[in-house]
Amino acid sequence: MLIHPWDAPTEDAEWQQWLVAHDFGQLAANGRPGEPPLLQPLHFAYDPSRREAVTHLARPHPLWRALEDRPTVLLSVVDDYTFIPGPWQAAEDQPPEHGVPTSFYAAVQLTCTAHVVDAPEAKAALLQRQMAHFQPEGGSAPVAAGAAPYGRLLSGIRGLRLEVREVRAKFKYGGKRSEAVQHRISERLAERDGPGDTAARTHQQRRLAATAQGKPTS
Repeated sequence: MLIHPWDAPTEDAEWQQWLVAHDFGQLAANGRPGEPPLLQPLHFAYDPSRREAVTHLARPHPLWRALEDRPTVLLSVVDDYTFIPGPWQAAEDQPPEHGVPTSFYAAVQLTCTAHVVDAPEAKAALLQRQMAHFQPEGGSAPVAAGAAPYGRLLSGIRGLRLEVREVRAKFKYGGKRSEAVQHRISERLAERDGPGDTAARTHQQRRLAATAQGKPTS
């Protein structure tokens, strides 16, 4: 992923706060020689204090075999995206038809070392962490090894702790453009109000305001 200076987060808090709220991505692992990479869509729970994400998959999943050889994986999350028409991007001294269309989006890529969790008690604790993230209101029975209703199901899954080694984050929201052009794009997003436009406009306005004030964008 190419990250220009104007698209980079100004501090870790920007991508960390975004990632905690965007908890569905794709986990990529290297296949064995002659095989393509494995790509698995999944929910995960990211803990910035531990610098790790936790998730789980079914025991028969082919990912486990790949991790035996290469435990380095990439967790990729992309969201808050929308298409920006060319005329919106034209500079003040350009005719609208000379503007270049582009995409706005936020993306975080975590390079991780994958640790497989197989002990029943450890798997139960991992699932409880996921439940606390996705279902903080409760309503489900606790996950405990050897206890109903979920204990008997633990043998059918394996847990994954993804220890974060490197983070690459990008917030591509027109930061290269002049303030006048960025404000124009923001107005057009509000007028169009299509899928993804509100989230993209929120990012753009936040980063634009922070840049104008000389403050971090988070």
